[in-house]
Parts: sequence; C-alpha cells; structure tokens
Amino acid sequence: MSVYIKFCKEVFDGEGNLISFNINCPDNFNFGYDVVDAIADSEPQKTALVWCNTENEEHVFSFADIKKYSNQMANVFASAGIVKGDRVMLVLKRHYEYWFAAIALHKLGAVMIPATHMLTVNDFVYRLKSSKLKAVVCTSQDEVPQKLKAALKQADISAKLWCVQANIDGFENLTEAMQKADCEFSRVDTLSTDPMMMYFTSGTTGYPKGVIHDFSYPLAHVVTAKYWQQAEEGGLHFTVAETGWAKASWGKIYGQWLVGSAVMVYDFDNFDPKQLTTVINHYGVTSFCAPPTVYRYLVRKGIPDMPTLKHASTAGEMLAPEVFRKFTERTGLSLCEGYGQTETTLLMANFKGKAPVEGSMGTVSPFYNIELRDKNGNPTPVGEIGEVVIVPPESGRQIGVFCNYLDNEEQYNYVWRGGVYHTGDAAWQDENGLYWFHGRFDDIIKTGGFRVGPYEVENVLMEHPAVVECSVIGVPDALRGQAIKAVIILGSGYEPSKDLELEIKEFCNKKLAEYKWIRIIEFVDKMPKTISGKIRKNELRNSHAE
Repeated sequence: MSVYIKFCKEVFDGEGNLISFNINCPDNFNFGYDVVDAIADSEPQKTALVWCNTENEEHVFSFADIKKYSNQMANVFASAGIVKGDRVMLVLKRHYEYWFAAIALHKLGAVMIPATHMLTVNDFVYRLKSSKLKAVVCTSQDEVPQKLKAALKQADISAKLWCVQANIDGFENLTEAMQKADCEFSRVDTLSTDPMMMYFTSGTTGYPKGVIHDFSYPLAHVVTAKYWQQAEEGGLHFTVAETGWAKASWGKIYGQWLVGSAVMVYDFDNFDPKQLTTVINHYGVTSFCAPPTVYRYLVRKGIPDMPTLKHASTAGEMLAPEVFRKFTERTGLSLCEGYGQTETTLLMANFKGKAPVEGSMGTVSPFYNIELRDKNGNPTPVGEIGEVVIVPPESGRQIGVFCNYLDNEEQYNYVWRGGVYHTGDAAWQDENGLYWFHGRFDDIIKTGGFRVGPYEVENVLMEHPAVVECSVIGVPDALRGQAIKAVIILGSGYEPSKDLELEIKEFCNKKLAEYKWIRIIEFVDKMPKTISGKIRKNELRNSHAE
C-alpha cells in the first residue's frame, strides 16, 4: 500500500474519477522521516531511484539506500554546523547525490535552495546575497565551483562549500566525507509550517523572486503524480527536468515516492531524442513527463516503439496541436497537459479517467477551489476570459501554495489581495467545463477592442513547417491600439524573405479570426530567454519599441 494513504483522503464518483482530495497533514510532518524512512523501514528493498548517465554508468537505489545515504549526508552537514532553518543551495544537475542531499536537508530542517548549473556568476551573486545562505553543495562540472567562488568573492560572502565526486580547491569532497559518516541520524523536530525549500522564479518580468514552500508541500504533489502523470505503485516514472527547477519537485521525488513509484533519472547535458527513448525502453519506464519542446523533437526525429510506456504528460509551454496529434498517432497515447506555477502544485490538468482534449488545460484539481475572476473580483461567465485565482479553504491555510516570498512581504500580500491567491494567468472555461490557457495578463494583446492571448496565435504558427520557435506580442499601432507581431525562428532549409513572410501570414490568417490576424513578422536567430528557457516577451516588446 502506498504511504500517501496515511495522509490523504480521496473521494470518487460512480465512474471511479477523483472528485475530492483532502490532506491530513500532521503538525510535525517531514518527508524525510515520514515517507522515505517509513518506506525504508517497511520495504527496505523497494526501488526508489534508477539512475544512469551518458557514460553508461548506472545505479539502482532502494529506499534503504536513500535512508542510509541521506543520514550520512545529514551527519556531515550537522558536523559542519548546519542546523534547522539554515539555507543551503544545491547545484547538482541530475547527479544522484541530489536525492541524498535533499532528504538530508529535510531531516535537518534546513531550507534547500535548488539552482541550475547554467547560472552565471552574476546570477549566483544575486542568489547568494538574497538568500543569505550558509552552504553550497555543487557539481564539479561546467565550471560551477569556479563560478561560485567568483560569486562569493564578488558578493563578499563566505559559505561552507562542498563538491561531489571530486577534489576541488576550496571545496570539501562530500562524497568522501559521507562515506566516513554515521549511518544513523536522530530525528530533528520540525513543523509542517516550517520553511523547507526555496525556488527562485525565472524572472520573466524582473529580478527572480524567492518562492518559499513549507514541509507540507510534498503532500500536495500526490495529485500531480497519481492523477496527472499517472505514476503508479511499482512503476517507473521519468520526468525530464534538471534538479534546479521546480519541475523536479513535481516529477522526480515527492509525489512519485508517495504513491509508490520509482523515479527514473537520466543524467545528460545535450538532449538527444534517440538516447531518451533508449532509456525509456531499456529500463521499462511506465510514465513520462516532459515539456513540449521534447515532444517536438521526438515527433520530428521519429518516435520508436515504447511498449512499456502507459502514459505521457506535458506542461510548461505551448504544445502545438500538430505535435499532440502526431505523438498520439505514433504511440496510441494522448498527451495530457497540466498547469501550475512555481508558487503552487498542479492546479489544472487532463486528469486520469478523462480523455484529454487537444490544447486544453483540462479541469480544476479537486484539491483546489479555483475560480476565474475579472478585474473587479467577480466570477467570469463561461466563455469569457478571467484571471485564475485560488480561493483558500475556511481554515485559511492552503497546502500546496507557497508560504512567502523571500524578504518581500509586500509582493506576497499583493498576490493574496482580496483573500484569494492571484496567479496572474488568464484563462477561459468552455461549455464542457474545460479550461483553456490564454496567457499571462501582462502578455494579453488588446487589438481593435479585442483581447487576444498570444498562445492561441502561436499554436497556429507552430503548424507551419518553416517555424521552429515563435513568440507573439502586441506592439503599438495607431489604428488598432496594438498590432499582433510574430517573432519567428526558422527551421533548417528556410531563409527569411518577403515571400516566406507573406506565406506564413496567409497560412495562419486563414485559420484565425480576423481580429487575431498577424500583422507583422520578424525573423530572428535566437530569442531572449530566462535561464529556465522561457521567452522574455517584455524584451521582445522593448526591442520593437527601440
């Protein structure tokens, strides 16, 4: 029996669909002790993590292994003075030590700060200064230790430094240190309301914000794992994400282990569709989750048979209808889209038991009370665009939603204005109860008296064979207020030209309502992006103004 049953209550309708999900979170809930160690004690040989890399190295870790190694790492941290509430940054790519370190920090009651190895020195300086961290655990690869030392010097900050699997000047070799550490670790008292982890948002419109989640956060990911990704007891779930991003928490540890699924980890640098599908088939992956970019590559390169794969899901960016259709035709699996934020867990999705509808975010998670509201705070009718807001339960505490922004109480109060959490995302609901993403409110285009979400135009653009990547923005227009502009990266074999520009406009505008017509096209070699790969539409708008 999966351990999540101890903390969650599910209610189903007559057809077996989940209609209600409630969490009974103990005051002292701690994922390290109450999930990892609990499974290790009852089923020590149960598989927790299957890991491989591009050098053909592989490891299979049981829950007993995770308990042992996290205890050893916790003892190393404790001996260095890391205590409850201290902030520790992890820059570990997809190395298996991330799972030891994460659980070790949870057991200590320390605050984990995952970060990507792609950060620049300036990125690290900002995060070091903002977080006031006490220690860093990092990879030896990609010059991360050198960047961290430069950042610490520039910020004039000192911190305890560990590196895994290597001896680096100024860093203690954590791999060696933990081998000498005790395998037992006494429980540290923590509260479910204590801060557990902090993610820095990608900063699409300003400096990244530190998003803090408490110790209850993992339990809200049961819905993510079981009813969207369809990770299963005894299965093997594979989410393509680096550990520096919140998607790792969504798909590589919490919900999956709670529902009894092992986690597949492929440690790679350069994405190769063939290698990815080889991993899926070799290890017998049963459920898979990746951003639309991965599915685009799979479709373009040709998808092999994947006989063990039972379910596929996607989130994070626009999914072109062509990719949805071709993947389904080739595999027989429908791509199930989902929606949420770094500040939350899964809010909407094409859930288990319901046939996904191409392009739709599906329905609201039964764990949240979500409404669409207009600018005056009134619910919007079916078919009209509104902001996605979360209405908290009567108790006032909404598990699964972040508990604060780092040193920014004003911003936290702003997003919680009016007693509800404002996501800043626009959507509409159709007559069948399905929700459709319309974009960030900042990105909504107001043209000729109409409101246009960039995603609906981008979906059509991506159907043109010449378009590899695109972003749609609104730009000043004397006649319409704003005109719709498409910024496009072309595929190999295509060159920018007036003829191609006209062809793309005609192709798209035949499929779009007149008020959504593309008026301007700009071909570019690359897009301005955040470190997480999200296109900075504000930069595109600013560059047009210049």
